[in-house]
Amino acid sequence: MGKGAGGSLPSGNSSLIRKIILSYLYVGIWISLSFTVIVFNKYILDRKMYDWPYPISLTMIHMAFCSTLAFLLVRIFKIVDAISLTRDVYVSSVAPIGALYALSLWLSNSAYIYLSVSFIQMLKALMPVAVYSIGVLLSKESFKSTTMLNMITISVGVAIAAYGEAMFNGWGVMLQLGAVLFEATRLVLIQILLTSRGISLNPITTLYYVAPCCFVFLSIPWFAVEFPILRGLSSFKPDFMVFGLNCVCAFGLNLAVFLLVGKTSALTMNVAGVVKDWLLIAFSWSVIKDSVTLINLAGYGLAFLGVCYYNHCKLQAMRAKEMQKKAAEADEEAGRLLEEPRQVEQEVNAVERR
Repeated sequence: MGKGAGGSLPSGNSSLIRKIILSYLYVGIWISLSFTVIVFNKYILDRKMYDWPYPISLTMIHMAFCSTLAFLLVRIFKIVDAISLTRDVYVSSVAPIGALYALSLWLSNSAYIYLSVSFIQMLKALMPVAVYSIGVLLSKESFKSTTMLNMITISVGVAIAAYGEAMFNGWGVMLQLGAVLFEATRLVLIQILLTSRGISLNPITTLYYVAPCCFVFLSIPWFAVEFPILRGLSSFKPDFMVFGLNCVCAFGLNLAVFLLVGKTSALTMNVAGVVKDWLLIAFSWSVIKDSVTLINLAGYGLAFLGVCYYNHCKLQAMRAKEMQKKAAEADEEAGRLLEEPRQVEQEVNAVERR
């Protein structure tokens, strides 16, 4: 009592404050690295900046770098334990996920050539719509009219933002929407093909298994589309500082995902992603000087409210599931407590009969 009254915090409160501070630290690291990777990729690919418009090549460089580091961490330094996967599981589960990941990264990086950073972030607000719709089609999510109404609200908001986009490019929009579609399908398939089998991959082991597969899939369009052009660029000399830092940031982002999701939750990352999107929109407008109209902001504001409501519903569902789990554990414990006196009574009666 004396210590508490003297102003020092109880150990329980001190532990809670420490967890809150660490959670904000993880969120800050993830937002910073995600922000950096997006702006860095835009800088490299945009014709008005670094002017190296080869998204497949850039993505393959990322995958080669991440594959190498993941191999070192898993096999050489053994910082992360390797998860044993059979050939059948790899071919039937990891390979499709790797193919979808390759398509998603290729298309999303390609969109930076045609669209502003701010508008791309607005289009990414459609991710919950795509994930929910594909989940319903594949019987992973149950159809709810209220949820679908919320998805329609998000879609209308993004459509208004697209209508108000000053530098609208139809091809760029198609590329980004394709990236959203493939990424949403990948997320749903992870639940169906891996989670349902009890296979859990953290970002490092995910890179260890998926990045090489992704590299192989990307090499097919690369040989057909970009390799002939790059072979003719005899004057181009890659800046190893630029591409090296870009790769380090991309790999660091995967580590940040591991910290954020592992120490908090995937929902926390979704909420932090909304904050990151607003920061990127502000940065795109103020620093890169991209045009952001009032119609853009009004449409994205509507989509933003829909995404916030979606995250709120997810949080409520998680809390309800946790409460049900605790109630079931409490009932099980109560059953054991009731059973123990009966067992003792039966043992006593058995002794008396002897």
